[in-house]
Amino acid sequence: MKITKEGLFLALSLCIAKLSYAQSPIITDTKVLDAGACENQQMSGTCWSFSGMSFFQAELLRKGKFKNLNLSEMFVVRNLYPMKAANYVRMHGKANFGEGGEFTDDLLCLRNFGLMPQSAYNGVQGLAYNHITLAKKLDSIATKAAKTENILDLKWKTDFQNALVAGLGSAPEEFEYEGKTYTPKSFAEATGLKADDYILLSSYTHHPYYSQHVLEVPDNWNWEKVYNVPMEELSNITRSALDQGYTVAWGADVSGTFNPQSKVQTLKISGGKETQATAEARQKGFETFENQDDHAMHIVGLAKDEKGNTYFKVKNSWGKAVAAGEYFYTSPAYLQMMTTSIMVNKNALSKSLRKKLGIS
Repeated sequence: MKITKEGLFLALSLCIAKLSYAQSPIITDTKVLDAGACENQQMSGTCWSFSGMSFFQAELLRKGKFKNLNLSEMFVVRNLYPMKAANYVRMHGKANFGEGGEFTDDLLCLRNFGLMPQSAYNGVQGLAYNHITLAKKLDSIATKAAKTENILDLKWKTDFQNALVAGLGSAPEEFEYEGKTYTPKSFAEATGLKADDYILLSSYTHHPYYSQHVLEVPDNWNWEKVYNVPMEELSNITRSALDQGYTVAWGADVSGTFNPQSKVQTLKISGGKETQATAEARQKGFETFENQDDHAMHIVGLAKDEKGNTYFKVKNSWGKAVAAGEYFYTSPAYLQMMTTSIMVNKNALSKSLRKKLGIS
């Protein structure tokens, strides 16, 4: 997701961490699926990797496999950076490059490079995930190469890799986990996770429903496709998946009405009632850049309040500094209005929906 707004938002959230939490309705969990402990992305714009690895962990826990596994977010980041940089340079800078990404990047890593436990590689240089200096260095190298007016010296790739090593270290080619030796690819095979099992869905009126289209946001640097469904389907699919034991990776806008100091996120409340989402308002927000591709999270449960209103429970990666940092709740209307895309196991979809989408 977008590093510019996300990085600014994190900084602002930390600045107001001492403010009192906003009053919220009393929420009771009705179903919570295990996805492992919360991780803190700290000063990195790599929410897409944190939420993606949490999603994969939940998939394994659903199957009763690798119960103590904590997947390495930085292994994914480390492998995707060169791919994004190469695309950026080949496009002469007329493409997106930065820390942000999409759930498709997690699938790219699973498919092309494998996975790795955090115990084998965490990519931390020093005491925290602080990528401010690293991001500036990588951007400088890639931009200089992309903007060259002469024949490009391919030494930029070596410079880029050296900067990655300096900032994130080197991931091992082999490692041990629970008494067995693996490569990243053999480890991914051992988990049984398959990239083809997962799909992304969104909802926009400028594309036909029940078809595929490129997700037109800057961080979708590889122009990956999503399935387009009516807005209400986004929340219906999410609820149905959770009911069946599947979690949902969630990309959304966290600006505007989003309050980091509240455990509950809704659309505007007027007269005691929440504004309802509409396809027209959702599309307008997308077209005017009001609702953008800000942040990636992980939906792990269902909940309700004392009035019977329902919510989705969201696992976040902002730490404990703000109320919404580790877990918060979102209303179905907020999800419908603010979602950029969701990623889900295709087996969580009903047979009729899979038929409509042409998914085997």
